[in-house]
Amino acid sequence: MSLYLYFVNKSDIKIWGLTPYERSIRVLGGKAVPLGDLSEAGSGDAVLVLRGDYIFDDRLLKHLVTVQNVVLLVEEGHNRVPVAMHVPGPMAEKAARIMENGRDPGPLEGISVHSLDTISVAFDQKLRKTEQPFVLHVTEENSQALEKRLFDWSYKGVTDLVTKWAWPVPARWVVKQCVRLGLRPNHVTAAGFFLVLLAGWLFYQGHFGLGLLAGWLMTFLDTVDGKLARVTVTSSRFGHYFDHIIDLVHPPFWYLLWGMGLERTGQYHLDTSLSGLYWVIFVAYIAGRFCEGFFKWFVGSFGIFCWRPVDSFFRLVTARRNPCLILLTLFYLGGRPDMGLFAVAFWTAVTTIFLMARLGLGFYEKSRKGVLRSWLQEIDFSSGKKSLAVRWFTRNS
Repeated sequence: MSLYLYFVNKSDIKIWGLTPYERSIRVLGGKAVPLGDLSEAGSGDAVLVLRGDYIFDDRLLKHLVTVQNVVLLVEEGHNRVPVAMHVPGPMAEKAARIMENGRDPGPLEGISVHSLDTISVAFDQKLRKTEQPFVLHVTEENSQALEKRLFDWSYKGVTDLVTKWAWPVPARWVVKQCVRLGLRPNHVTAAGFFLVLLAGWLFYQGHFGLGLLAGWLMTFLDTVDGKLARVTVTSSRFGHYFDHIIDLVHPPFWYLLWGMGLERTGQYHLDTSLSGLYWVIFVAYIAGRFCEGFFKWFVGSFGIFCWRPVDSFFRLVTARRNPCLILLTLFYLGGRPDMGLFAVAFWTAVTTIFLMARLGLGFYEKSRKGVLRSWLQEIDFSSGKKSLAVRWFTRNS
């Protein structure tokens, strides 16, 4: 049995360089074969019929290919519009007519009716956030608003304070230029890798101000490449590993080269030995990363920073690259770059102690409860009550 993909009411309006139906095809990535003529679908096949003038949440599309004999209706004014139907091949033409009509078909024999409220795909582990699924009607009038909406959706919910609050506005403008120029995420990642090397060399030479400039630009491009990949649906396995390996490996080496630059230029004035700081930074950084991995592999099926609200708040300032760059920048501007390195070592150690404590508590809670759940999976948006954590780390669309 084959699963086919068929579109009605196609729109040629492009959002982030893609028409709605081109985006849907990319998101599904071969899970369903695009079909030009419904007569080609056999009696043993299934067809996912989609409105080609709507943008679908990626999670929602991937869910729809797994459930058969369903129709998805979305509210528009006083009407419920059918936007997706997954049906057997012999029923595909009828489904296409219903979709083209754009009206609630009422009860259909053997077909389950769903709305966005009845589909449970709100928690996104990859983006570490909870957001209710969306289906967005594309028109010329709302195309700019939809680009902003998709960009906002591409952002992680739980991340550091710089990525969360400083980068979104400039990053959206740069992503727009990348789409216009035809640049791909790997091009941006490669530029970021060059800046990693440049910043490290400048730190080693004692040019801390220029090194920080290169480092901050690199962190900005690290935000841009991920958002560009998501809004244009151009993620690749190579790009994923290339980006994540760079992110994982380079921070402690930056701090090592910073310390070597301090020694070379005679700007290290602390009683604590540099080698001692290096050991603290490397051991604590590696141990912290292992805590994150152990929690996800052996304790919860989600990241440690998504467990309870306190973990999500702590992620804002966890001793990862961006918060540590803040420390280095502040102490450099204050004329004590050596104190900046000491602050990084201290905060990295504190972070790891916190993560080890949370990991131990996680093992204990799992032994008592059996299965742990992220607080992001337990949010009841219908209650109307929004805590600070809900306002900061989720989006109720």
